[in-house]
Amino acid sequence: MLHTTGNYLTNKNTGNQVKMTELFFELLNYKFFSNALLASFFTSINCGIIGTYIVSRRLVFISGGITHASFGGIGIGYFFGFNPIISAVIFAVLSALGIEFLAKKADVREDSLIGIFWSFGMALGIIFIFLTPGYAPNLMGYLFGSLLTVTSFDISLMTALTIIVAGFFLLFYKVILFIAFDQEYAKTHKAPVQFITYILIGLVAVTIVLSIKIAGIILVISLLTIPQTIANLFTKNFKYIIYLSVIIAFFGAFSGLILSYSLNIPSGASIIMSLVCAFIIAKLFSILVTYIKISKSVLLLNKKI
Repeated sequence: MLHTTGNYLTNKNTGNQVKMTELFFELLNYKFFSNALLASFFTSINCGIIGTYIVSRRLVFISGGITHASFGGIGIGYFFGFNPIISAVIFAVLSALGIEFLAKKADVREDSLIGIFWSFGMALGIIFIFLTPGYAPNLMGYLFGSLLTVTSFDISLMTALTIIVAGFFLLFYKVILFIAFDQEYAKTHKAPVQFITYILIGLVAVTIVLSIKIAGIILVISLLTIPQTIANLFTKNFKYIIYLSVIIAFFGAFSGLILSYSLNIPSGASIIMSLVCAFIIAKLFSILVTYIKISKSVLLLNKKI
């Protein structure tokens, strides 16, 4: 077991101290760590971009529903013996499109639909996992995140998603901007609002599922909201929020990865704790800046009087 002492990590068993930088470069020699680092990088880009859209359109609750509904796909994957992530992606996309479609076409409130899909996915996943023959699968990685179990196949999926998400936002940036803040205005300009909305909700679902191994089903929604909330403290510009969110998300993922490996705790929890600490520091800093500005304004006003 390792614990930190200043700029060193101390092994409790041997008492030897290793510099954090030396530990980092040593860890890069291991395949599992390089995979985890790449996963953190691509997930930060995906969550930074998609999370900004989620926060701007106030889709946090629906995203939470999609996250938990995807557990049904994981259960189906285990039961039928294929990659649970693939089945979770399919199940999550269908759930997301189902919520979006029924909320517009059926006489059912959106929050009620989210609750139905949320509970249905979780229940279905539990049933299929319990029906899976042989030993019960270890679900800790899916529930709480496990960066150290990320495979090369997962990296390939994340890379492909990053290219698709970045490319889509570059091509349709103005339309997405209109949809995020004023759908009616976008419709008056004959923008393909419905088409773009369905694609975006599908990308939200895929991003959530491919981020599960990083932060886990229970905590992944925080990776899509906390960096954006921190960025929003310093800018209101949609594009700049995306840039800052990517940087902040990577900082949280990277520091969480080191913390997870050092303390032998789930990566999801360590990443979210890093981001929450960053949010507290950023909020205190913004309050301090605001206080200084007000104090200067008051002083200038007093001098004029």
